[in-house]
Amino acid sequence: MLPKPKLVRVTTVPLSLHKLLGKQLKFMNSHYEVIGVASQGELLRRVSDEQSIRVVGINMTRIVSPISDLVSLAKLYLLFKKEKPQIVHTHTPKAGLIGMLAAWLARVPVRMHTVAGLPLLEADGIKRKILVLTERLTSACACNVYSNSYKMMEIMLENDLCSPGKLGVIGNGSSNGIDTNHFAPSTIDNTAKEKLKAELKISSTDKVLCFVGRVVTDKGVNELVESFINLISKHHNLKLVIVGPFERELDALHEQTERAILHNPNICFTDYQEDVRPFLAISDIFILPSYREGFPNVVMQAGAMGVPCVVSDINGCNEIIEHGLNGLIVPAKDAKALEKALEFLIKDESTLIRMASISRQMIVSRYDQQYLWQQLLKEYRSLTKEVQVQEQKKHLYVS
Repeated sequence: MLPKPKLVRVTTVPLSLHKLLGKQLKFMNSHYEVIGVASQGELLRRVSDEQSIRVVGINMTRIVSPISDLVSLAKLYLLFKKEKPQIVHTHTPKAGLIGMLAAWLARVPVRMHTVAGLPLLEADGIKRKILVLTERLTSACACNVYSNSYKMMEIMLENDLCSPGKLGVIGNGSSNGIDTNHFAPSTIDNTAKEKLKAELKISSTDKVLCFVGRVVTDKGVNELVESFINLISKHHNLKLVIVGPFERELDALHEQTERAILHNPNICFTDYQEDVRPFLAISDIFILPSYREGFPNVVMQAGAMGVPCVVSDINGCNEIIEHGLNGLIVPAKDAKALEKALEFLIKDESTLIRMASISRQMIVSRYDQQYLWQQLLKEYRSLTKEVQVQEQKKHLYVS
């Protein structure tokens, strides 16, 4: 029996392998010998155990660090030369740049990169120019580049970040789809919901708004907290649940925003949570007022749990949510517009119930995980077959 061809999946940090890709790695391991690469740590070992794949720890920083980046590049190059993978598939900006460059240098035949967000969209001046150059270099080293949303693909083409012939989208978008059996209202029973509400001091008459994600400026948290504070001056039975970690060193909030999150009695801050389903299960409205996204998993997760969403009008968000159908779309960085949309849903119970009834079926029909995995597997096989055909042609020509 022939050995399975090797597939290397690279992300900057192990959390991305764990959360962004998850069980997809185990699924692909039944067709390829999958090697997961990310920065070292206990979570990387956990990915290996849970997904039954081999992992290699190569430290990569999320910030610009020329010496560290060169060390990472050298280590990835040596790994690829040693393992001789058929495919290298990278995710996240830094892993994409270093991974694609190393794979190109090592002459890996199939080099794939997925774009799940563009930091350059919120940058200007010299920083933006550097980010544009790095995206173009990543794309130049890749054989194929995949945007995880159609609108993101349009943005990439508008900014000349990748040649049109290399660029595509897998399925209907998303990097991994959603496990709609796992993210389902029936997975969290009433006892668990009541217990969590009691822990968070949420009463049965409270309407619960929820945010899940990194608690940073880039996610629109300043605008979210500003709009919520205005709302509770008019509607006293509101609670805002914030699930996620601060990243003060990378993208700090305004001082008054963080103070409100930590001390306002109507705001329940829980930090990072391994399982966000209980928090979504007790929520009436999910909010993601982000400035930029690729294709946000958390909006799909909320929808699959039957929670209507209010999101900013950015790529990804405005593809998952159809305004007035399974949620509302508001301009990014506009606290007043966010407040107005939330107040509309708080007051209009019938609309909220109608949106909740539609939300889950829309996610299941478009973004179920199994469908996306099959589409990606088909892409892997198609690209490797193309390479084999080209190699055969070269061999015949030389002969």
